Order: sequence, then C-alpha cells, then structure tokens
Amino acid sequence: MTAGERLRRYLNLINLSTLVGLAVAKAAGCSLQPGPRGLLVAQGYTWPVPKASAFTLGNVVLLRPTAAHLAANSVLMGHEARHSTQYACCLGLPFLPLYGVAALWSLLRTGDLASRNIFERWAGLREGGYCERPVRRRRTKN
Repeated sequence: MTAGERLRRYLNLINLSTLVGLAVAKAAGCSLQPGPRGLLVAQGYTWPVPKASAFTLGNVVLLRPTAAHLAANSVLMGHEARHSTQYACCLGLPFLPLYGVAALWSLLRTGDLASRNIFERWAGLREGGYCERPVRRRRTKN
C-alpha cells in the first residue's frame, strides 16, 4: 500500500464510512477479504439497493454474487478506490447525499445517473463500466 492509500484507509476509519461499510457487509451476509489498494472486498451483497454490481462504502467494496469476478478487475477496483478517496475528501458519510444530488443532476441533464455525476466522472466513467450520454437540449419556447 502507498502512503496515500494508508492515509485514505485511516481517514475512512475515523470518519466512520468504512465502519458503516463493514456493518452493511455483515448485515448483508457478505464474505470479507483484503482487496487491492487498501480496500476490503465484500462479496455476496444481495440487498435490492443500490442496483449496481459493485459499490463502495468507505474502504469497503461490496459486490453482488454475480459480480464476484470483478474483484480481480484492476480497472474497476481503481474506479472504486477513487470513490473511496472521495469518501475521505467528503469527510465520510456526507459523500452519500452529495453523490445522490450529483446523480439526480445527471439524471435530469442526461437521463442517466452517471454521465454528469461529478463523482462518477472523477472516478472514471469508463473504468466504472458507464457510457457517457449526451446532455439533453433544453426546449425553448417559441
């Protein structure tokens, strides 16, 4: 682990986001294992929300049973590591409502939750498996 990854791990522990990730993983019956870049991988997430194959809470990456192979995908894990860094930069759990607002903005602008979501863009749209959708044109009154 790099010094930055160790710092991120520490910050996400003290800001409680990793502890929330561990609690969700335990409650969902996930198995935990060490992952790359100081992340923890929780496999077997089956709750209905969010619908994503993989998502991050602090330093915990939760994977659905059908997405267990993604733990070995270094590109996706890099994307999830950037989300983990975003938790640290947002002081932990405030990341969640901020992400929600960004997703809503993206949905309004493009019809897609990720295309104009600043957090997904900073984490890398393509690395996260997203396609960039064009911004919808505003209708003008004549």
